[in-house]
Amino acid sequence: MAQKIATREAYGNALAEFGSDSRIVVLDADLSKSTKTDTFKKKYPERFFNMGIAEGNMMATAAGISTCGKIVFASTFAIFASERGCEQIRNSICYPALNVKIGASHAGITVGEDGASHQCIEDIAIMRALPNMTVICPADAVETRHAVKAAIEHDGPVYIRLGRMAVPVLYDESSFRFELGKGIEVAEGTDVTIIATGMMVHIAMEAAEMLRQEGISARVIDIHTIKPIDRDLIIKAARETGAIVTAEEHTVMGGLGSAVAEVLVQNYPVPLKMVGVEDKFGKSGKPDRLMEMYGLTAGNIVGKVKDVIRMKK
Repeated sequence: MAQKIATREAYGNALAEFGSDSRIVVLDADLSKSTKTDTFKKKYPERFFNMGIAEGNMMATAAGISTCGKIVFASTFAIFASERGCEQIRNSICYPALNVKIGASHAGITVGEDGASHQCIEDIAIMRALPNMTVICPADAVETRHAVKAAIEHDGPVYIRLGRMAVPVLYDESSFRFELGKGIEVAEGTDVTIIATGMMVHIAMEAAEMLRQEGISARVIDIHTIKPIDRDLIIKAARETGAIVTAEEHTVMGGLGSAVAEVLVQNYPVPLKMVGVEDKFGKSGKPDRLMEMYGLTAGNIVGKVKDVIRMKK
């Protein structure tokens, strides 16, 4: 059984690991134990600042510090980062293309009992609409570590979407390769392609195995960078398999599914179905129960796959 680690925990560990770079400064909005930036705080207290429950101010402060040659990570829950801090992210960070990285924890409905007010299912849509913003949604702890490293090396704004719940470790650190804007084919297939992001990657792999047992060959692609998206890999999958299903722990409006649809309709249209939250708010409940309630399951992916295969010419 695969080891399970939350991507927020991997984020905190990565900040502490790469924190030997004196350019790195970490800000948090009074949630450092939850976002796991307290790991960095314990190691480099002189470069950690608790900005209090004032997310807009934190983003503006991050922008200012970044103009002094620093690489600033501003961390809070995704709902607060993308919405309370949205104006400052847009005008103070993205407009001047400053070197600020946003660690957005507790994204999606798997925040669970915290309910709709804290379950951010629209942040990908918001962040990918901002010019100059890079948007990353890692699938596991290994990918998260590499995403943080890539964010440090990238000059410009980056939004890293992280989860509260522990998820299976999919990748082997010794052989894993990460490149911004390049997806990863994690399973071969010829009948259909499942394109997933974040925690839905391991669920997509479960769906592919279920389909294999029914004689359906499903390719699985991990799109860790939603912006810029890997257009070439998506078009290649469309040409070779002729049908696509997307899977995300996010609303189907404006997220991964929409980004993939934009690529397909302009380049190589094929049947497409989306697995995600269907234009509604979340509810308070156990994460696993919520995943079932909102259709974020391997079984639902299998159903959508069968639908798109029937639609193939």
